[in-house]
Amino acid sequence: MSNFQNHTCPLCSQSNTSLYHQDKVRSYLSCETCNLVFVPTAQHISTSRENAYYDLHDNQPDDSGYRDFLERLFIPLNQRLAPNSRGLDFGSGPGPTLSIMFEEAGHSVAIYDPYYASDIDVLSAQYDFITMSEVIEHLAEPGKEMDRLWNCLNSGGWLGIMTKRIKDQEAFKSWHYITDPTHISYFSEATFGWLLNHFSIKGAQATLTITGNDVVLIKKG
Repeated sequence: MSNFQNHTCPLCSQSNTSLYHQDKVRSYLSCETCNLVFVPTAQHISTSRENAYYDLHDNQPDDSGYRDFLERLFIPLNQRLAPNSRGLDFGSGPGPTLSIMFEEAGHSVAIYDPYYASDIDVLSAQYDFITMSEVIEHLAEPGKEMDRLWNCLNSGGWLGIMTKRIKDQEAFKSWHYITDPTHISYFSEATFGWLLNHFSIKGAQATLTITGNDVVLIKKG
């Protein structure tokens, strides 16, 4: 395939990238600045194919197994919230469930999803917490989206993210996460460290809490 240097990183917008891994389907580039690993834009599937892929998901609020899965993010984040907090579930999917779980805990939650709940007005409001459950790995422009969400977060608010993290380059080669054609952005602890510094430079000190293999919480201020 083509030269993989000088691609612009979709998170930090720098161009010092190199080939990290390549399989029969796609290439995966690594950014030397923020350590994001990403699939180049030319190899993304179409939005219609992406939507069709998401339509196959059958996650519903009454599915106890799905709720158990979401509790990995819900429990540590809910423990840190003040009563009656206002939240946003970004990337709520075809069967919003995490938002319902927080509402059952006494909070109010708006939802946004580009395919299933596309009222962009909710992205102009302010929130005490924002959740992204299995979302960040789907973002074609994670830098743009993360900045927008950070600006929607009140001082003292929490950004809760669930996504599998890169361990190392060797493990990446056989990682099940890269077989999903809608996964195009892969974070490691080092990437979240860069994001923390990026947020802090914007004016409100950011702190990172890692609560499990696939959950991180970032506090604003």
